[in-house]
Amino acid sequence: MNTSGVDRASVGLRSQRGPVLLAVMLSTALVALDATILATAVPSIVGSLGNFAQFPWLFSSYMLAQAVSVPIFSKLSDMYGRKPVILTGVGLFLVSSVLAGCAWSMPSLIVFRVIQGLGAGAVAPMGMTIVGDIYTVAERAAVQGYVAGVWAVSSVVGPTLGGLLSQFLSWRWVFFVNIPVALVAGWLLLRSYHEKIEREEHRVDFTGAAVLAIALSALILGALEGGNAWEWLSVPTLVCGVVGVVGLAIFVAVERRAGEPIIDLALVRRRVVASTTLVSLGIGALLVGMTSYVPTYLERTAGATPIAAGAAVAAVSIGWPVAASTAGRIYMRWGFQRTVFLGGAIATVGAALTAALSPWPSVIGMAVCAFIIGLGLGYTAAPSLIMAQSSVEWNQRGSVTGLNMFARSAGSAVGVAIYGAIATNLIRAGGGEGDPATVIHASGWVFVAAAVTAVLMAAATLAVPRDEPDSVK
Repeated sequence: MNTSGVDRASVGLRSQRGPVLLAVMLSTALVALDATILATAVPSIVGSLGNFAQFPWLFSSYMLAQAVSVPIFSKLSDMYGRKPVILTGVGLFLVSSVLAGCAWSMPSLIVFRVIQGLGAGAVAPMGMTIVGDIYTVAERAAVQGYVAGVWAVSSVVGPTLGGLLSQFLSWRWVFFVNIPVALVAGWLLLRSYHEKIEREEHRVDFTGAAVLAIALSALILGALEGGNAWEWLSVPTLVCGVVGVVGLAIFVAVERRAGEPIIDLALVRRRVVASTTLVSLGIGALLVGMTSYVPTYLERTAGATPIAAGAAVAAVSIGWPVAASTAGRIYMRWGFQRTVFLGGAIATVGAALTAALSPWPSVIGMAVCAFIIGLGLGYTAAPSLIMAQSSVEWNQRGSVTGLNMFARSAGSAVGVAIYGAIATNLIRAGGGEGDPATVIHASGWVFVAAAVTAVLMAAATLAVPRDEPDSVK
């Protein structure tokens, strides 16, 4: 395991780590705010631009572009460095925010959201990769806790800020607010982040990148829109599935012949990478089960306001950085595998409590469960990513980080598909969305499915290789 804190790409950065970390946190804020600020502005956007039926694509197009571009940008960072990739992401966010704020129709706004998704696909993995480059193994968990704290703050501030801007200014400021953040983040990166890369000739695997983008787009589109834009058992779902599966088969064949593949299949076959990626898949699926269904459940059954329901689920984002900031001390003493398993066990307890308490809707009860799940995910996500990063050299760290984050996005898409199918079928068979008893019944089974997901995630942590605490330096 490569456990050195600083390597060939980060020499000379230690004295500038503070400004670089601030730039990473601001860049992360672009993605984190974008994930939470838009929802409360949707009514104003629809009122201004019309096309209510198309507004779900404001979210789907963004998620799709982000998920598909993560592994591609991550590989490019291993070839040409982190700095040009994260600056590209920040630049895409800056340009797309200006364009989105000036959008003249719903289709144009959706196109600009795709560009924002591409920016997020560059920014999100680069933040964690840069942290892995410039901080030691012992320090990374605490630093990841700071970055996770950005998500915690955004989960609370985002919806409120979106509502205030839409009500007192214009929904266009939901996008314009990104401009100063992007400018400051870009300035800090240019001024303080100086990589020392060994310049080499590279050959970008354009064929592999194109095939991967098509295959992943088809699969994720089918998962996101199945049961929403079209029925699960329909021609579009079948086409997405076939194109995705065939595309992945072609991608594997292409990558075996590529000189510098977008995803190194030999890397994926390594136990530490494969197991931590599987854990990330479960993290994404469990997380979306909480964030997507708890607010609606509380609003429809307990009469909670959107703010109260949002605050309940935001407890996940509070527990996560609390755990991540203390995880370093635990894995330095107990080892990564034990720490990751501890997190999986805690998350399973929280998910099981959520399912058990679902017949009795309570904002406080759900907030407590969400906080416990957040603690579990904090002890699982940070150490598993750090372990994967530490198992490879600099020129593979971006790819490993991107694979980890893509797995989380894929898990979210799969989770949305499974939970959505459960909720939709049970609500249709019952009294509809307006019947609290039906919503309780349907949500309860969604939470049971989330608890099963947590159990599977905890089981996946057992596949993570054991390591001795004194082997980590």
